[in-house]
Amino acid sequence: MDYIIIVAGGKGLRMGGDIPKQFLPIGGKPVLMRTLERFHEYSKDLQIILVLPKAQQNYWQQLCEEYSFKIEIRLADGGETRFHSVQNGLSLIPDDAEGVVGVHDGVRPFVSVDVIRACYDTARTRQAVIPVTPVVETLRHIPTQKNVLRSDYCMVQTPQCFDIQLLKAANKQPYSDNFTDDASVVEAYGHEVTMVEGNRENIKITTPFDLKIAETLL
Repeated sequence: MDYIIIVAGGKGLRMGGDIPKQFLPIGGKPVLMRTLERFHEYSKDLQIILVLPKAQQNYWQQLCEEYSFKIEIRLADGGETRFHSVQNGLSLIPDDAEGVVGVHDGVRPFVSVDVIRACYDTARTRQAVIPVTPVVETLRHIPTQKNVLRSDYCMVQTPQCFDIQLLKAANKQPYSDNFTDDASVVEAYGHEVTMVEGNRENIKITTPFDLKIAETLL
């Protein structure tokens, strides 16, 4: 059985409003609902775990009623950091479970079904997979004040997909500030991460400008 952990702990501070960014509407529907729908489109059998701060869960339930949102999910409490939030999500997966678990940002509603499928399919053999896209801007290294080869870098997206037992084991490590995403946790555990091609539309909505872009992508 496969799982997806949707992490949605944003406070919306960069949006400049009181409503957390994952609940803001695009095209008349909250961002988070569009994200969940994309994974449900990939597989109706995918087990969805939504990680939300406890203080936001009642509001989420109200939105589900308001929008008649019926996709079945399980709720987990958000943690102090993303690492701890993912730990809370993993705790809802049986310790003896076999399959693939993905971790995805709740504010990335435009990941393509093809990318989701590629991540899950590749993780069945490679065990740890991330989607990436090329860097298209010129990059400058600030300490040396020199440009660097953009071909040496890529942009990392989600979902990041892993063998369930691997991610559970890796998340038992003590927390480190170096854990910037789930791939960094698994790499610190000593496992290589495989890259697959992502899709450029898979933006992370964090600013008002991102919301404007999102409206054009619908």
